[in-house]
Amino acid sequence: MISSEDAGRITRSPRGKFVYKGQRPNKTAKVFGIRQKVRHPEAVKEFLAELIAAPPSDGKALEKRKCAFSARAQVPTIHNRELTVMAEGLTLPPALKKLLQKRAVRTISGVSPIGILTKPYPCPGQCVYCPTEDRMPKSYMSNQPAAARALRNKFHPHRQVRNRIIALQESGHPVSKLEVIVMGGTWSFLPHKYQSWYVKRCYDAANQTTPDETPASRGQTLAQSQTINETASKRIIGLTLETRPDFINERELVRMRRYGCTRIEIGVQTLDDDISRLTKRGHGLRHVIKAQKLMKDFGFKVCWHLMPGLPGATPARDLAMLRQVFEREDCRPDFIKIYPCVVLETAELKDWWADGKYEPYDDETIVKILLQFKPFVPEYCRIMRLMRDIPVTNILDGAKFSNLRQILKDQPHKLRQIVGEEFYAEHDLEHRGWPCRCIRCREVGFQQLTEDTPQPVLVRRDYPASDGLESFLSFESPDHSTLYALLRLRRPSGQQFSHFRSVLHDAALIREVHSYGAERSVGEGQGVGQHRGLGRRLIAEAERIAREEWQLKRMTIIAGVGTREYYRKFGYTLRSTYMTKKL
Repeated sequence: MISSEDAGRITRSPRGKFVYKGQRPNKTAKVFGIRQKVRHPEAVKEFLAELIAAPPSDGKALEKRKCAFSARAQVPTIHNRELTVMAEGLTLPPALKKLLQKRAVRTISGVSPIGILTKPYPCPGQCVYCPTEDRMPKSYMSNQPAAARALRNKFHPHRQVRNRIIALQESGHPVSKLEVIVMGGTWSFLPHKYQSWYVKRCYDAANQTTPDETPASRGQTLAQSQTINETASKRIIGLTLETRPDFINERELVRMRRYGCTRIEIGVQTLDDDISRLTKRGHGLRHVIKAQKLMKDFGFKVCWHLMPGLPGATPARDLAMLRQVFEREDCRPDFIKIYPCVVLETAELKDWWADGKYEPYDDETIVKILLQFKPFVPEYCRIMRLMRDIPVTNILDGAKFSNLRQILKDQPHKLRQIVGEEFYAEHDLEHRGWPCRCIRCREVGFQQLTEDTPQPVLVRRDYPASDGLESFLSFESPDHSTLYALLRLRRPSGQQFSHFRSVLHDAALIREVHSYGAERSVGEGQGVGQHRGLGRRLIAEAERIAREEWQLKRMTIIAGVGTREYYRKFGYTLRSTYMTKKL
């Protein structure tokens, strides 16, 4: 935060930029265009030296020493951000580095997520439940965290990415492995020229190593910017784009691959065509199934957005629909996000609700549905969200819990209070333990490990999906409760394409390689999941399966731009946006 004294020195220039009128601080960090200074840098430097010499045991001890030092040096309480900025370039003891890190969960899955929004283009959909703010992309509201950041940066991709990188660095997080997630309406409906410019500027932002952009970090073309990023200190190892199932075709997937996209999120919402028609969704189950097969045979990771509680749904109907997501072989996504339907001020659904034609699920109903659904989620899927990050003040009616996952997993007393004694006893929630086996619930970064933790073992799970065969390889604890690393291998359905024939036809596809645990920077030593050779061993096993069991002669990997150098170490070469190798 900026002190009240400094706030008075900040004004806007005629061009609308923030200007700090006063003595420039010794160390600065740029956040949303404002240069924030480290107050009393000499005192911060002295305190940092004390912490390095004798790291505190926990957060409480750190705060206690802050208070004692501030009283002794007669300076305001020092912020962790100031310590992190002053520690730039120093090697901190691991325990101290962890204490200074703000919200360690942000990078606990091994990557630094960067969520950004496109500018408010019109949306082809007419869904009755979507909010429609004038200055925001459809389905987003200006007081949602990511949307508010985008609005402050005028939806400019370079500014959004740079600001998130700086914010993560200030919070003590590594930023060498970036996962850029592009949100905002329907990506496929945007002008192609805007798409190409937008993605290129994301790579330029990651390539930038100085406060001001230089020609060396800014490529002349998208391809040049991607080539620079292959060996940059901050690499975009994954790019996610959001669209609708009815916009997926071969040409669209080819375009996405040229941008470096590795994961596609599609708004499925429901598998019930009657509900889709009632809510004016504009597509049906056949579009979802066709898109799913295309995306998987192109090697993409696929995330579905699902929305229980839509008009026309009932709890029993929704539970059956959610189970079908994994029971049907033509479905089975890799990731899911669950967004229970709520009533919002600027959505058409508000009028239905006001007229008494619609009533959303309350907290008790949605919690009961999710508790019954979670045991059916297979080990190969990751539940990325259980609730959307809509501020409670925006919700006129419907489920309002923002920490639903935490309540389901870690707050049994509150859970009992929500669902009632009868449901709690009927489903034996007190004794059966946490029922979910999804990736998110088993990641090593979320587990409490001890010195006698057993070594991970290789596990293989095969399942048919979209007329092909998926082989989910992973390193897990012997009891399967902890997941260290995974690889998604696919034997495609055999459908033929007019593009990328040389790399997609008669080839096995590696759709994802991911090692979990707190992010380790490129070149840094091993952690609990990353940089210990698990990915290399998974790739070797995938090659063996493809060669010996499936009799395929080529392996093709849908690699993010920032991971190309990693795969080159194993003999893979870049061809048609994929990393490929003859077996």
